[in-house]
Amino acid sequence: MNLQQFRFLREAARQKFNITAAARALHTSQPGISKAIIELEGELGVPIFARQGKRILGLTPPGQQILLAAEKIMQEVDNLKKLARDYAGAPSGTLRVATTHTQARYVLPPVVQKFARKFPQVRLKLLQGNPPQIAQMLVNGQADVGIATESLAETPGLACIDIYEWTHVAVVPPGHALARLQATPGRLTLKDLARHPLVTYEAHFAGRTRIDAAFAEAGIEPSIVLEAIDADVIKTYVAAGMGVGIIAGVAADPAHEPLIVLPCGHLFGRNVARLAVKQGAYLRGFVYSFIEMLAPGWDKRRIEEAFAP
Repeated sequence: MNLQQFRFLREAARQKFNITAAARALHTSQPGISKAIIELEGELGVPIFARQGKRILGLTPPGQQILLAAEKIMQEVDNLKKLARDYAGAPSGTLRVATTHTQARYVLPPVVQKFARKFPQVRLKLLQGNPPQIAQMLVNGQADVGIATESLAETPGLACIDIYEWTHVAVVPPGHALARLQATPGRLTLKDLARHPLVTYEAHFAGRTRIDAAFAEAGIEPSIVLEAIDADVIKTYVAAGMGVGIIAGVAADPAHEPLIVLPCGHLFGRNVARLAVKQGAYLRGFVYSFIEMLAPGWDKRRIEEAFAP
């Protein structure tokens, strides 16, 4: 047995047993991957893949356990490489952060700037997706850190910490019928919102489930005319007169926003943004520094305790 075989097996599973796609991802040949896995099956004496002719249907029962063991072995190899780099001299490498548009656009810029000044030799890579995609990137080892409101805490194999709370706001153009409520925070009601077409997030993003649940509990059917993953897109269509926007409060600055901002925390409750890592992954020193910059109050000792198995 060798690490190459485990690496090929892991990638084949990630590519839903499409060996051609796995070969492309690993920059190798499809016959090379097939041969390595067949040799591994021969060494272990059990079939790893369930096959129908040349077609791979999935994993056999022993194959499922072998894949789990291979995943653990490859994670420990990755951990050893990271540990060695931490002791090799000045911090260098890549920090891969998977996050949503809202976090990347409105929350992370000052953190990224501070991080870049402190670690000029570390390349920071932002990977954007919806919360389920972010969780999967972490599970698959494609990202070191994930930041989102949904999915992370519910995904097996991830360790999470809460980094901040936020609430929704409604945004309307100046002169809109609801703009008069700006002077009386807390007066906005679900019925007020339901009288107008709404523009808000897609289902997996930025607390959309809380918005839907609040209307459902009140027995109100809102008219959602446009959904988007991006608060800037929502605000663009609100400004164009498409309707009332409901966005994350972190995406609206009342002091500089051309739109009127109306707090909605009393309608949709508070949401929690979380940071997650893969359980058992070795975190390099600069990863701890990034977390501390993003979430003041979380020092290395407290982070280690929170992420401990």
